[in-house]
Amino acid sequence: MKRVLFLMAAICLLSLAAFAQDKPADYSGTWNLDISKSKLDERSRVESMKLTVTQTAKDITIVPETKRQAPPNGGMGRGGRGGLGGDSTFTYSLDGKETKTELESQMGAVPVTLKAVNAGGKLTLTSTRTFNTQMGEMTMTTKEVWSLSADGKTLTVEREQQTPRGTNAATHVFTKQ
Repeated sequence: MKRVLFLMAAICLLSLAAFAQDKPADYSGTWNLDISKSKLDERSRVESMKLTVTQTAKDITIVPETKRQAPPNGGMGRGGRGGLGGDSTFTYSLDGKETKTELESQMGAVPVTLKAVNAGGKLTLTSTRTFNTQMGEMTMTTKEVWSLSADGKTLTVEREQQTPRGTNAATHVFTKQ
């Protein structure tokens, strides 16, 4: 009888541990980029960045604010976060389903597909944009893997962006305000 009771208790504890791992961490708050700890793409020219994150049980909304250095040689620079659309606010569904939205840009309305996946204590956010240019249809995919430090005061975002020009990778380290 003791064995059965012990076995049942162990199964319950393991089930609770598995359930707790599937629950996403709470990323809510205001986060400031620590440039000294980050590994940024040299073309990004980020001077400062702030993320305001609001999270519920159903979704996560990210509002970025980026200040950029002037382009070298007075040239034309790409605006905002990754170029197309600048500092755009996005809301991802935390149920694993894709969300479709539109982004207003210099090229007009651009369809954007958003997806969030929570696995292994990390949150993966993917956005895909397909748009028409003079050179034809192009797709840009951005994948961010978010993880929190044990004390919840540091957010690390591993970011990879794939465009027709190639892939750029960066690591953004944020501290909670």
